[in-house]
Amino acid sequence: MWRDIWFLATRTLLMTFRKRSTLILYFGLPIAGIVATFLLYGSVGTTELRVGVVNEDSGQRIAEDTVGFVKNLDHVSIVHVSRNELKEQLAANKLDSGLIIDSGFSESVLSGSPDHIAIESVKGAQVTGYMKSMLRGYIDNVAAMGKIAGGDGTTFQQIYDQYRSSAFKLTSESVNDTSLAKQMSYQSIGFLLLFMLNSAASLAELMLKHRENRTYYRILSSPINAKTYVLANIAVNAVVMLAQIVIALFFMKVVFHMDPGISVFEMFALLAIFAVVSISLSLVIIAFSKSSGMAGALQNLIIVPTCLLSGCFFPLSIMPETLRRVSDFLPQSWVLQSIEKLQEGATFGSIGFHLSILLAFAVVFFLIATYKFGRNNDTRNFV
Repeated sequence: MWRDIWFLATRTLLMTFRKRSTLILYFGLPIAGIVATFLLYGSVGTTELRVGVVNEDSGQRIAEDTVGFVKNLDHVSIVHVSRNELKEQLAANKLDSGLIIDSGFSESVLSGSPDHIAIESVKGAQVTGYMKSMLRGYIDNVAAMGKIAGGDGTTFQQIYDQYRSSAFKLTSESVNDTSLAKQMSYQSIGFLLLFMLNSAASLAELMLKHRENRTYYRILSSPINAKTYVLANIAVNAVVMLAQIVIALFFMKVVFHMDPGISVFEMFALLAIFAVVSISLSLVIIAFSKSSGMAGALQNLIIVPTCLLSGCFFPLSIMPETLRRVSDFLPQSWVLQSIEKLQEGATFGSIGFHLSILLAFAVVFFLIATYKFGRNNDTRNFV
C-alpha cells in the first residue's frame, strides 16, 4: 500500500506543479502576503513633528523656557513664525501643529493660573496629543511654583532657579521596540493561514476533478483501492503545506528579517499542527460536495469568513465582544492566540491546551469526513 501511496503522491505532485502558475498559486501567494505586511507596517515608524511657534510674550523668561522645553522634546522640530504664516503653513501642510503663546502668558503662569497659550492643528488630536500632554505637565509644575510664591516675583525666581539647577538627574536608556516586528509577523502568519486553507481545499478538490474526468475510475481499475487514493491525496496535501510553512518562515526570517519573538521551530511546530487541521477541513468540504464547482463555493463560504472572524486580517482586539466569542470556535483563532502567548514569553509547553484544541479540531473534521464518505452509497464514493 505504501508503494502505491508513494506512486500516486509523486505523480500528483508532478502533474500539479508542472505549470508555473500553480507554483505561484501555492508558494507565491504566501510570499506576497508577507510582502504586503512588510510594506504595510514597514512604513510605520517614528516621524518628526513640525511645530510652528508664535511667541508674542517674547522677552519673558517663562515664555522663552516654554519654547525651549518644546524644542527639546523628542522628535519635535520648531520654527518661529507669525500668526499669518502659521495659518498659511498649516493649511499648506508644511507644519503639523502650531504653538501660540499670547502676551500675558508668563504673568498667568506666575499667578498660578496658566492661560494665554493654545495649540492649533488641522490634523486633530493624533498630532497635538503628545505635545499637549508634555506641555501640560511642564506648565503645571511652573504654575505650582507661582502659587507657592504667592505672586512674589523674587520668591518665584528663587524657586524657579532652584528647579532649573536641581542636582536631580534623570538618565534614560534606549531599548529596541519589538512590538512592530511582532505585529508584522502576527499579520504575516494570519495571511499564511488563509493561503494554507485555500491550498488544502484546492488540492483536495483534485479528487473531485479526477472523478469528473474519469481519472478516478481508471485508477480504481488497477490494484489501487479508494482508501489508498485518498491517503495519497492527504500525503500530497501534507507535503505542500509543510513546504509553504518552510518557505514562508524562510522569507520572514532571512529575507525580510522579521523577528516574530518566538523560536522558528516553535512556529513551525504550531503551523504544522494547523496544516493537519487544514487537511481535515478540506476533506470535510470534499465529503459534502458533489462537484468541483460546489467544493469551490463551499471553500469561499467557509474559509474567508472564518479567517476574517479569527483575526487573520486585523487584530481581534478591535472586534466587538460578540465576534470575539465566535472566534473561539475557529481553529485559526487558536493558532493566533498561541502565537500571541508565545510572543508574551510563554513556553511552548504552557500552550498545551491550545494545541489540544487544534488537534481536537483535526480529529472532529476527520471523523465528520469519514462518516460522510461512509454514508455515501453511490458511485461517487471514495472510500
